[in-house]
Amino acid sequence: MALGGEIASIGFLSTENPGIDFFQLKASGATIRNITVGDRAALLDLNRAVAATGLKPVIDRVFAFDQAREAFAHLEGGAHFGKVVIRCVH
Repeated sequence: MALGGEIASIGFLSTENPGIDFFQLKASGATIRNITVGDRAALLDLNRAVAATGLKPVIDRVFAFDQAREAFAHLEGGAHFGKVVIRCVH
């Protein structure tokens, strides 16, 4: 855990103790951002709306997987408009 880092917490999947030392996190000076997501019904509603409207994301540029460093540099440059994509080939 880096001093002054940022941690994005996206919910919990169980009520069991995840083994995270929150006192250590607090002492690190990290920013902890809790992200909430909707339920399955909301996701299905969203998918239907996207399909019905033909909504497409704005893609600034697509990079091959082996160009990931360049993709992150492009993103950090801040001149992009829309999504920066790293394409994985499987």
